[in-house]
Order: sequence, then C-alpha cells, then structure tokens
Amino acid sequence: MNPFPMVLADWRAMRGTALGCIVLIALAVAIGVAVGAQERALRQASARASDDFTLLIGAPGSQTTLVLSTIYLQLEALPLIDGAVLKRLAADKRVAAFAPIAFGDAVNGYPVIGTTANFVTRWGRLAPAEGRVFATEGEAVLGSAVRVAIGAELTPSHGVRGSPGKADPDDAAHTHAGVVYKVVGRLPPSGTPWDRAILIPVESVWETHGLGNGHASDAAPLGMPFDATAMPGVPAVVVRPVGVADAYALRGLYRQGGTMALFPAEVLVSLYRTLGDVGAVLVVASAVNDGLLFLSVLMLVVVLIGLRRRRYAVLRALGAPAGYVLLVVWLGTTGLIAAGCLLGFALGWAGSATASALVAARTGLTVAGAPGFDEAILVGVLVAVGGAMALAPAWLAVRASISESLRS
Repeated sequence: MNPFPMVLADWRAMRGTALGCIVLIALAVAIGVAVGAQERALRQASARASDDFTLLIGAPGSQTTLVLSTIYLQLEALPLIDGAVLKRLAADKRVAAFAPIAFGDAVNGYPVIGTTANFVTRWGRLAPAEGRVFATEGEAVLGSAVRVAIGAELTPSHGVRGSPGKADPDDAAHTHAGVVYKVVGRLPPSGTPWDRAILIPVESVWETHGLGNGHASDAAPLGMPFDATAMPGVPAVVVRPVGVADAYALRGLYRQGGTMALFPAEVLVSLYRTLGDVGAVLVVASAVNDGLLFLSVLMLVVVLIGLRRRRYAVLRALGAPAGYVLLVVWLGTTGLIAAGCLLGFALGWAGSATASALVAARTGLTVAGAPGFDEAILVGVLVAVGGAMALAPAWLAVRASISESLRS
C-alpha cells in the first residue's frame, strides 16, 4: 500500500501546525549553519589579507594592535621605531625588500597611508588598474573602493574619523592647510581593507607633519635609501625576507634592541583560537537548541496523533498492517523535520551572505560566507537524528488499542 496519500492527507489536516513546526525547525537550524559558515569565511578572508605582510617590525607593545593597525587598518596610535632600523634592514642581505608604513591622516573617512612605491605594487606583482603609481610627493594612489576620481585633488585631515566615504563633520577644523594630493592612479581590488586606503609617499606624511622627508637632501628621489639621521620614526615596517630561514633569523634579531618583530600568522592563530572557541560554544548552543526543539515538535506530534488515533484505528480495522500505520506516522514526522532542516540550510546560507556583506562594509574584508561540506553534514545529521526520534510517536500510534481508539 502506498503511504504517501495518507501522509499528504495528514499534512493537509494539520497544515497550520505543520507549517509552524517547519518554520521553527528552520530558524533553529539556520543559526548553526550561519555561525559555522561565517566563522570559516572570516578565517579565510583575514588570512588572505595578511599574505603581503610576511614579517612586521614595530616598537615594543601590543602585537595584536600592530597587526590590526597595519594589515586591517583598524588604526590606533602606535609607538614609533627609530630610523636607524631601516638603515640596518637596507644593509642586511637576508632582506629582499622592505617598506615603512605611516598613518594618521584621513580624507573623507578614508585613511591616508604613507609607504613606498615598491610596496604599493607589492614588490612589482601588482599593476595599477587605472593611471600609475605616485612618482613625486603630492601624488596619491587610490585603493579600488575609494570613491574619488582620477585627477582629483585631496586635502587630508589629521586623525582618522568617520567611516570610509563619510567624513566626520569636524574634519574641516583639522585640515592640513596648504597640503594637497593629486590622484594619479587606482589599484585593482584586493579584497582587503587596503582597498579603502589612499596611498601616498611616506615622505609626504613626514613633511605634512613638519618632520622632513627622511633624506639628506630635498632633491633626493622617493623611497630608499633613507637617511638614518634625517628619517623620522615610523609605526611599522613590512619586511620581505629572502627565504624562510632568513625570515626566522630576522624575527629573532628584531625582537630585541628596542623593536618587536612578528609573523602576522602568530597573532591570527591566537585570534582564530578565540574566534573558534566562541564559534564552538555557539554551535553547541545551537545543537542543544535544535535538540530541545525536536523534542518539542515530537511532543506536539504525539498530541496530534492522539487526536487522530481513531483514523489510524479505522485503517487497522480495514486490514491495514501495523507496519503501514507506523510508516505513515514516521514519514509524516520525518518529512516535517527534513523540510525544516532544508529550509534552515537555505536560510543559513542567506544569513551568512548577509553577515558577510555587513562585515565587508565594516572592515573592508571580502568575506565569502557560504555553507560548505561541514554545514551540509550538520543538516544531514540533524535529519537522521530527527528521523530516529520520529520512531517514538510512530510506535505509540501502532501500540494503541484498535477497539479503544474506535470508541474514543
């Protein structure tokens, strides 16, 4: 006998309740799916953003603050390292390239970052999508997400206030009078917070604040070599070592003598551990919530079966085997749970995509939040557990006395 017509008839009879069960299950499952997908997406996006920062050198202090300020442009006031460090790096054969990073100003909420042309092109691997890289002081290159036209002239304000593209109303009172940067190029998208940065020669940052240009002569070309005695301090230096062994040697060397050196991955691992712990707690809480919700749904199903036991007793009296009735009830209950889980997977996908868009708007990271194999396995396990739990109300429906059910 085909059980599906009976299952559909049961669903039609209790369509309001069935729909409510599906929605409740879907919302509970969506939370677990979205949390798992978003945590993984954040890990991948943050790791991708640090790829161009092999080794960071800064003044002793918080490693996390150095990484967040330099890589993710969550800018904080950092202590400065002496210009002599750059002279030592320039003479070290274990260093393939390096670049100072300086910040502190903004234009319409976009941070203005001082560095070298070599680092703007990521040591020659990145070509501008429009225009060219700056060649003299007073020129600027835009990140891909900066909403400013090529050829525009920008005047920076002291401090980074407001969100990108939305300047703080008080910026006019902090403008550097007489300082103008002309936009000469735009970089391609990188999926990192640097897409929202305005990049200028580090010499321009120093001169804007009355610190000289870091060279012995005003006629010196931009970039290295800097003059150790004339160069102001910088918050951070990005170093590209020649090899892996050189990276570890440089890290050890610059962890002493008034400097701090680190691999960004060191800090990210700590952040991932914290993020992972929080994610695990949320997933466990979501799983407990799912379990309690399943139990509630099953209790509701038991009540509904009690109201419909006369219908099942008639089937038994007409000759339907006990296995048929068990199958009808089990399929009806499991179908509700499976529909809720599948809808929850879809809602979790949509929720993760929405969260990714919010994270991207807040941080500049390109976060591709989408459920993967782990989330699919989670939904499959929930369906299997729900199916196993659905045997309980199905067994109760079969165990009921036919004569008593007919008289009820």
